[in-house]
Amino acid sequence: MSRRLFKSILFILLTTIVVAQKDSAKVQREYNTVQLPVGEEITIDGKLSDKAWKNVIWDDDFTVFEPNNGKKASQRTKFKIAYDAKFIYVGIRCYDSIPNKIEKRLARRDNFSGDWIEVNIDSYNDKRTAFSFNVSAAGVKGDEFISQNGDFWDASWNPIWYTASNIDEEGWSAEMKIPFSQLKFGVAEEQVWGLQIHRRYFRGEERSIWQPISLEAPGWVSEFGRLNGLKNIEPQKQLEIQPFLVNQFDKYPSEDGNPFRDGKDYILNAGLDAKIGLTNDLTLDLTVNPDFGQVDADPGAIALDGFQIFFEERRPFFIENKNIFDYEFADGNDNVFYSRRIGRSPQGYADVTDNEFVDQPTNSTILGAAKFSGKTKNGWSLGLLESVTGKMYADIEDVAGNKRSELVEPLTNYMVGRVQKDFNERNSYLGGIFTATNRNLPNHLEFLRNGAYTGGLDFKHNWKNRNYYVEGNIVGSHVTGSEEAIERTQNSITHLFQRVDAGHVSVDESRTSLTGTGGKLEIGKAGGGNWRYDGGVIWRSPELELNDIGFLRQADEIKQTASVSRLFIKPTNFYRKANIELSQYSTYDFEGNYNRIQYQFEGFINYKNNWWTEVGAAHKPRIFSNTVLRGGPRWRWSDENFAYLFFGSDSRKKLSFTLGYVNSQAAEKNFSLARYVFRLYYQPFDAFNLSISSEFEENPNKTQYVTETSFNGDARYITGNIDQKTFSTSIRFNYSLNPNLSIQYYGEPFISRGTYTDFNYVNNPIAESLNERVTLFSANQISQPTSTNDYLIDENFDGTVDYQIENPDFSYVQFRSNLVLRWEYVPGSEIFLVWSQGVVGAGNPSETLGRNLDRQILGQKKDNTILLKATYRFIL
Repeated sequence: MSRRLFKSILFILLTTIVVAQKDSAKVQREYNTVQLPVGEEITIDGKLSDKAWKNVIWDDDFTVFEPNNGKKASQRTKFKIAYDAKFIYVGIRCYDSIPNKIEKRLARRDNFSGDWIEVNIDSYNDKRTAFSFNVSAAGVKGDEFISQNGDFWDASWNPIWYTASNIDEEGWSAEMKIPFSQLKFGVAEEQVWGLQIHRRYFRGEERSIWQPISLEAPGWVSEFGRLNGLKNIEPQKQLEIQPFLVNQFDKYPSEDGNPFRDGKDYILNAGLDAKIGLTNDLTLDLTVNPDFGQVDADPGAIALDGFQIFFEERRPFFIENKNIFDYEFADGNDNVFYSRRIGRSPQGYADVTDNEFVDQPTNSTILGAAKFSGKTKNGWSLGLLESVTGKMYADIEDVAGNKRSELVEPLTNYMVGRVQKDFNERNSYLGGIFTATNRNLPNHLEFLRNGAYTGGLDFKHNWKNRNYYVEGNIVGSHVTGSEEAIERTQNSITHLFQRVDAGHVSVDESRTSLTGTGGKLEIGKAGGGNWRYDGGVIWRSPELELNDIGFLRQADEIKQTASVSRLFIKPTNFYRKANIELSQYSTYDFEGNYNRIQYQFEGFINYKNNWWTEVGAAHKPRIFSNTVLRGGPRWRWSDENFAYLFFGSDSRKKLSFTLGYVNSQAAEKNFSLARYVFRLYYQPFDAFNLSISSEFEENPNKTQYVTETSFNGDARYITGNIDQKTFSTSIRFNYSLNPNLSIQYYGEPFISRGTYTDFNYVNNPIAESLNERVTLFSANQISQPTSTNDYLIDENFDGTVDYQIENPDFSYVQFRSNLVLRWEYVPGSEIFLVWSQGVVGAGNPSETLGRNLDRQILGQKKDNTILLKATYRFIL
């Protein structure tokens, strides 16, 4: 195993050295701005008619970024930039040969539809991060924070700035007024900032840019031009206070006798968000009793493999500046900081009797949170987050009216500290992270860990004009708790120390702590020419535990990765761009077991008419798993092949669609997957758009884990043949009365049904043949009396029931919807009127998905919430 990993890494290193090319010549363009005379003002109306613009020089000569990279743009664009003591002003003229064909689609903020212009400013001049300001021909505003040299664009960043656009006989024009307080920069007599102006000419689907960037470039921000002439401007400290008030009315089906479900509730809530600029570079964000009532609900999901489900963060406080706190140390979603842990569902449950009712809280209350973050002029990225969630109680009342409360989530403190330092002319960085979770635990919650601490170091070095890179990180974790808590941790599906055939791990019931490590090392080529490649190794030790404030799916794994891709970036008469990629990975556990290898091909092509196709296929000749039997022995799956095909029409059109198909087949028909995907986008007129995304999935499996039991003192692992079908559809529409007033709807029904037949028990879990892996129960061994829902097993045919299996059939039904009216009545201040509906329940597994949809969603009384939220953003 060690030789295989060493050879893979050595091959990547040698290949990188051999094919390293000389730096390509790059001419950096410069724009020299001027200061407006004192007393002259610019009115932001999009018309560029103010006297103050007359002495500001124009710059043009835009070139095409996509599709015909480097050629002269088909439509002329020019811009000018000026500034005064508090604002920077940008004026842009977008010429169009057919002005009445300009696409002016209305949408909500940060929806980039139709013709638009974008200004990117790297005020740190760090060649990695930038602020993006966008306005469409319809006047819709967009803004994003760019990080990772253009790999990550954070649309949750919502600064206060001013913009307008105007269409005339020459095309369209736009003006922007951006406060210096919304940008970050250091003290200097003359600022030197990175600058890019980017235009989308919608009708021709052409992207043109001021600073030429090759499609071979390794990134976006590092390739910007220069903005000069900003002299003697003073950094502006930001001070914003945003109180909010929420009125909420809940109506739901009442339950006879249940005092907590009488049919309606009314809640009045208030809180405060604040943003304080400690310096121009560093900001302190505060929130007291935050409310996230207008945030979309999580999509429906069900996991039969026992692992936790990862959900994206949607709450504004945690999304803003999340790039600074991000520490994705491995692959997938594994991260040292997963903000969804803060405010999580209570982990304890009330102990109630049959004649008692309980009101169980769904989330922990965030009493307050503070976030200190920013990046200094000399390259320090700093982040410190502190949050406290309160004690959560389940209220209990019996039929006689006696009341009591039981603690189900303790007072918990979360802390995250993050630092990175750029050096080597911004081509390298070195960083670190530290997190801590501390709980104040009473005796009945000692199954939780009382302390969890992680620390990590990460680095990245780029060379050869950033075309080549090496990056890596290392993570260490330490968790403490009672013997019960640490035993639960050892037995959890993330660790499974109780595995009966594992020689390198075992459960120690006397332990009160665990300490583990993880990390990654990767080297590759990210730019230059048409070829890209990378290779590396990832590891997670058996005792690594991050799930108090991070996300870790599975420990005890060493993974080797390698990939190579070819880009086709020069358009032809057939396509605009295309790429293909070959990749391979293999995994081992820390005992040295060779568990998996996979070879995969992926390809993408964007045709000349803007339709596109995406295709992929993979072969898995070896698949072993330490987790399938939930603490039982290592399991072997039959060899698998899978493939997918997606294609779609031109997304610019009023009506566009995507169709997709995914198919997976295992040898001996061990398992299979068929997924059908349909997405539709329709914009019948500029102010309204509708999108529908539907998926239907069939996932039969002859050896789906059911339960563990005992037979004659030996463990018995029971699996069955599951017929699982899942259907979901998300529906969204947006109607914009103007750029600041819109109505949006989101709704998603989700149904998953599974029925089991052909129960069997594991015989030889690592046998090559499926028939040797499991033994099917005969009709004389298994029965299901009409008086019970359980299956009775007489394994040894002696007429006595040896054990029984609870019927695992299921039908899970969920519906969530939000109808939101949003009005930004002044920049940064909003009113939300929200109507939410929801229902969660269990359908009849013996009925079809369609029947369960009709009965459990369409025909079911739903929980309704009406919420009015108002905020006002004070700028001091």
